[in-house]
Amino acid sequence: MKDKVTIHTLKRLKQGGQKICMVTAYDATFAHILDQAGADVLLVGDSLGMVFQGHDSTLPVTMDQMVYHCAAVSRGARRSHIVGDLPFMSYQTSVEAAVRNAGRLVAEGGVGSVKLEGGAEFADAVAAITRASIPVMGHLGLTPQSVHKMGGYVVQGKDEQAAVKILQDALALERAGAYALVLEGVPSELAQQVTQRLSIPVIGIGAGVHCDGQVLVCYDLLGMNPDFKPKFVKRYADMHGTITGAASAFFSEIRAGAFPDEDHSFHSKTLRLVASQVHRELELPETGEKVGPIYGVPV
Repeated sequence: MKDKVTIHTLKRLKQGGQKICMVTAYDATFAHILDQAGADVLLVGDSLGMVFQGHDSTLPVTMDQMVYHCAAVSRGARRSHIVGDLPFMSYQTSVEAAVRNAGRLVAEGGVGSVKLEGGAEFADAVAAITRASIPVMGHLGLTPQSVHKMGGYVVQGKDEQAAVKILQDALALERAGAYALVLEGVPSELAQQVTQRLSIPVIGIGAGVHCDGQVLVCYDLLGMNPDFKPKFVKRYADMHGTITGAASAFFSEIRAGAFPDEDHSFHSKTLRLVASQVHRELELPETGEKVGPIYGVPV
């Protein structure tokens, strides 16, 4: 196994001009597969609220749910650095809440760092979490927890004033101690400027090629939802088609009596069942009733 990826590894990758590979994961099986495939960072994103739970936003995701999924991913990965999202209202209410909930993701979820959305207004929280020896990854641009404030999932930083605000927020997060930054849904030109100005790694999603690395939701890059077609997503597989085809073949063989066949069945050379003996043993002595064929229900 290659050396475990840490926040220091990621900084060295930026300094060496090597791109950082980041992808979401929500369970141990996917974590194991993506870890073996070479992911540098596995993000246990609150995007699980949409792709895993079926909500139309990330807002319903709770701390307990994030801890649960972080723990599962932590058990499945060996090399990748694991980041856990702080969900909606887990850090916005107070600095104390931010530190406490960040600590839960580390202590109970087993992550190596946490991620939170927002800029300079959360610099105090970032600094306090960092002082508690928990590394923090920032998140600017299109921040899904602020979907109502933004008026939907729309590209951010398109005019000069908005772009300057994102750059200022990025610098504020770096000063507060953030070790990395996710930049989502911004023009490529802005992402290039932010990446060049910061000494910490900048991971892009819908932010162009100039970032220090890229991240996508694992279900998106695997093509598991053919109806979800944002501009920034590239599909590297058609898992929706593959899974549908495999399940359809399974169901067809069941209906045809072709599964299980001999290769998928067990046999005993010594087992002998005499029908009359079985019926005698199933007779209930108290009532004389006989046990039915399903879960011992009397007939």
